[in-house]
Amino acid sequence: MTTLTTTDPRTGAHSDTGIEATDAAGVAATTAAAASAFADLRSRPRAWRAGLLRALADGLEADRAALVDAALAETGLPEARLNGELSRSAFQFRLFADAVDEGGYLEAIIDHSGHTPLGPGPDVRRMLVPIGPVAVFGASNFPFAFSVIGGDTASALAAGNPVVVKAHSSHPVTSQRSFESLVRAAAAYGAPEGTFGIVYGQQAGAVLVADPVITAVGFTGSLSTGKILQAIIDEREAPIPFYGELSSLNPLVITPGAASARTAALGEGLFGSVTGSAGQLCTKPGIAFVPAGAEGDALVADVVTRAQDAAAQTLLNSRIHGAFDEIRERLIAEGGARSLVAPHAGADGFSLTPAVLEIAATDVTPAVAEEAFGPLVVLVRYASTGEITAALQAVPHSLTATIHSQPEEAEVRGELTDAARDLVGRIVYDGYPTGVRVSWAMNHGGPWPATNTQHTSVGVTALRRFLRPLAWQDAPADVLPAELRDGAVDVPRRVDGVLELAGA
Repeated sequence: MTTLTTTDPRTGAHSDTGIEATDAAGVAATTAAAASAFADLRSRPRAWRAGLLRALADGLEADRAALVDAALAETGLPEARLNGELSRSAFQFRLFADAVDEGGYLEAIIDHSGHTPLGPGPDVRRMLVPIGPVAVFGASNFPFAFSVIGGDTASALAAGNPVVVKAHSSHPVTSQRSFESLVRAAAAYGAPEGTFGIVYGQQAGAVLVADPVITAVGFTGSLSTGKILQAIIDEREAPIPFYGELSSLNPLVITPGAASARTAALGEGLFGSVTGSAGQLCTKPGIAFVPAGAEGDALVADVVTRAQDAAAQTLLNSRIHGAFDEIRERLIAEGGARSLVAPHAGADGFSLTPAVLEIAATDVTPAVAEEAFGPLVVLVRYASTGEITAALQAVPHSLTATIHSQPEEAEVRGELTDAARDLVGRIVYDGYPTGVRVSWAMNHGGPWPATNTQHTSVGVTALRRFLRPLAWQDAPADVLPAELRDGAVDVPRRVDGVLELAGA
């Protein structure tokens, strides 16, 4: 078998992990264990599952030092960022535990038998049920929040499904330690073996997606890889849902009033959002609309100065580092942008300084609207709101759009909102899209190619991806789930068309 290596992006040094790539037999054994676990997990009461989720969060906290240490050496991300991300992952498990306890996500409905305007009607009861073993692909830029212990894993498990993770090649040791933390906590709690599985290697990922046991795939990564996985799914005898977060440019618009009133604050905020985590965030604003004229000139000068003074930052791996300047050069040669600040490679590892490009709004085409993963922003200079709305048509659909305006610019703000609403899944006002709140109301998704789903991958409603509706007609009470039996229950539900809260 092939033994995997890991690379410290801070130095470029390679080391052996002792981890072997998973062969086809290993994948099959892992999915078989997941199928066995599913038979157990789906029958467990919600209170047990909520307790498991909280136990997993506690286990992650107990293993914090070892997990962060591994991620430091494999991602080059700052320790504070990694600790914050690990805290987010633990919080996600606990938030989903609260959602499982509350039970509203089940969408429980009862229509008792009786006369209807169309004649006698049978007794029908419906709620959402888990779909089966879920494959989750780890993301390069979020070793905790979107990988082994990330939101896809937490939401799939909260829905009642076992999870098989494909470890990301950029951080195999972090993935291994994260997996071991989950397994230890799950075993101590009494979860069945196979609740969690993991496979390593690119070929193992392809085999996993094709495995008939797998019922859905959660993926955060490049558009090209997402298309490859979708093609594998299309060849399956029974296609399954593919929940892919794939590519996003996240346009940000600054109105003339905002540029004039908050020049320095906007320069600082925009630059911080573009360069945070070395620009390797799916919500990074890759294209920013800045007004022409003196107000916009001052803002551009502020961003340029910050970029020129910035130190080199470490990128996640050699592939991202190598592609960064290739994409930047395309944005100039094919997209027509001009360079205001050119990046420079750092002294060690996969590091570089930020890049700033500029183009007129009337010259924007799809060629200048390519996502550049890393600390790069294209500043688009516009003379009217119409130029913004026209240029947005060349920007791929994204996760977010951001609008900075002044209170007196309500009409412009409304026009920009109308222009953005069909292009993105979240609109941010007078803030920055980086930093996604994990909450009930959050939507982290958008029209293709941002994602290929109408669901969110962040927040409580992410559970919906890994559930399916099931109806029981004229069923004896003994075969019904507790949540669908007559009498008081601990979940909200709709009974004969009337919404009843828990306990009714």
